[in-house]
Amino acid sequence: MDNPSWSTQPYYQMDTNKKPSTSNWPLWRKIVFRFLFIFFAFFMAPWPWLDSIPGVKFVAKYWDKLTNWIVHLFNAKLFHVKDVLVPPAGSGDTSYGWAELWTYLLLAAVGCVVWSALDRKRANYTHLNYWLCQFARYFVAYVAFVYGIEKVFAVQMVFPSLHQLATPLGDLLPMRFSWLFIGYSTPYQIFSGIMEVFVGVLLLWRRTASLGAFVATGVFINVVMLNLCYDIPVKIFSIEMAFACLFLLANESERFICFFVLNKPANPCSIYHFEYKKKWMRISRIVLKVVFILVAVGYHAFTNWGYRKQEHETAKKQAIENGLYVVANYSVGNRNTPLALTDTLRWQDIVLEDGRGSIRTSDTTFRQRYSRAYFSYTIDSVKRTIAFRRRMPNDSLVALVDMRYSRPDKNTIKLWGTHGTDSVFLELKKSNHIFHLADRQFHWLNEQVR
Repeated sequence: MDNPSWSTQPYYQMDTNKKPSTSNWPLWRKIVFRFLFIFFAFFMAPWPWLDSIPGVKFVAKYWDKLTNWIVHLFNAKLFHVKDVLVPPAGSGDTSYGWAELWTYLLLAAVGCVVWSALDRKRANYTHLNYWLCQFARYFVAYVAFVYGIEKVFAVQMVFPSLHQLATPLGDLLPMRFSWLFIGYSTPYQIFSGIMEVFVGVLLLWRRTASLGAFVATGVFINVVMLNLCYDIPVKIFSIEMAFACLFLLANESERFICFFVLNKPANPCSIYHFEYKKKWMRISRIVLKVVFILVAVGYHAFTNWGYRKQEHETAKKQAIENGLYVVANYSVGNRNTPLALTDTLRWQDIVLEDGRGSIRTSDTTFRQRYSRAYFSYTIDSVKRTIAFRRRMPNDSLVALVDMRYSRPDKNTIKLWGTHGTDSVFLELKKSNHIFHLADRQFHWLNEQVR
C-alpha cells in the first residue's frame, strides 16, 4: 500500500549510481537559480508552440492576452521602447519583442527578490533544478528539431529566384544576402540541418544529453553570430536559445572543466538522473517522450515533406512562361517613353515567375524592395488577361493593374490596359541573359580563381 504521507516522500528519488549534490548551495547560486527559473518560465512557456493541440489553444489565447497587457503596461510606464509597439511578424526583434524581453527580465528580478526573502533558509534547489534542466533540455531539442528538419528538407532557405538573380548584389540587404548564401547550396543547408537534428537526438536521451548540450551550444552560438553579423531579425530568440544551452552546460561545469581543462576523471552526469518510484509516473514519462518525438519530429517532418513535394511537382504549362523580360517599348497615354538611365519610373525589365513578379522601376504603386517593384499576378488564358496585384505583409491583395495580352511569337508579349488614369502599352522581349550563379558550378580542379 502506498505511503499516505505523500507530501513528505517524493515521487522520484536519485539514481543510486548518480549522486547529484545535495549540500548547501552558496547564496549566489540560489539567487541566480531563482532569477533564471522565473525568466525561463516566461521564455520557455510552451503554450505558443502547442496551440494546435485541442484544449491548449484556449490556454494559449489567455496567456497571450495576459502577457500582451503586461508588456504594453510596462512599456508605457517604464521602458518607452516605442510609443506604439510593433508586434512580431516575421521579425522577432520588433519593438514589442524588446519590450517583452525587458518585461521578462524585470519580472524575473522582482520575483527573485520576493522568492529570496520568503525562502531564504532553503539549502538547495536540487530537485527543482532537475525539472528546470529537463524542461530546458526538451525545449532546446524541440527548437533544434523544428529548424533542423526545415533545413534537412531544404525549405527554410531556397535557391535564389529570378527576382533575386536580377537584383544587383549591392541592392541586397545583409539578411537577404545571408539567406541566399545558404539557400544557394542545398547540400550545405541539409548538412546544417542534420547538425541541428543531431543536437535534438542527443538531447532526447539522458546518456547523451551532456554531449547534446555541448554540441547545441556550438550550433546556437553560430546562429547567434549569423543573426548579429548579418542583421537577421531573430537576435533576441537566438541569444535566449544560446543562453539556455549555456545554462545546461553550467550545471555540469565541474565535469567539463575536469575533462577538458584539468585532465582529471570527471564524475558521472547527475542532473538528468532521477529514478521515478511510482509506476504510473514511469509510464507517463515514456508516453510523454513518445508524444514529444511524434510532435517534434514526426509532425514537422511530414509538414516539410509536403512543402518539398509541392515545390517539386510538375508545374502546369502557363500561357506566359517564367523568365526575365526586357521592356522594349513602353507607352503611357499614347506617348512612347524611351529607355533613359535618369528615368527611374519607366519599367525597364519584368520578372514573371510562378505567380510572382517584379519590375525594375521605382514606381511606388508596387511594393518596393531591393530597388525593384514586387507584385503577384494571375493569368486568365481564356480571356487572355493578366491581373497585377500588390501583396503587402498581413494584408489582402490590392488591385493594381488589369491588362490584356497577346503573344505574337514565343519570345514576345504585348500588354495593354490602364495604369492609374493613363493607358499603358508594353512590349516585352524575353531576355537570353544567363545568370552564372544559377549554373550551380562546382569544380574539383580549379586552375584559376573564378
